[in-house]
Amino acid sequence: MRKSEIPPIVKELGIRILEIIRDKGVKPREVAHNADLDIENLRKYIKGSQEMKISTMVKIADSLNVTVIELFTFPESKY
Repeated sequence: MRKSEIPPIVKELGIRILEIIRDKGVKPREVAHNADLDIENLRKYIKGSQEMKISTMVKIADSLNVTVIELFTFPESKY
């Protein structure tokens, strides 16, 4: 049980990462490998059940060949 609830933007970010993964036609395992992450951690980020450090976010963006800003470009976003 978490001490505090996960902020909604963390969940939105996970959804966005998954969208980019699907749009690029790569497998999450490839992204995790290229970002030097454990696949289970990447899955937690995608599900929005775990917050990530900025350095991790940069690694994921680099692995997907996108900018960090693109990770935060949410379709129909309220942010």
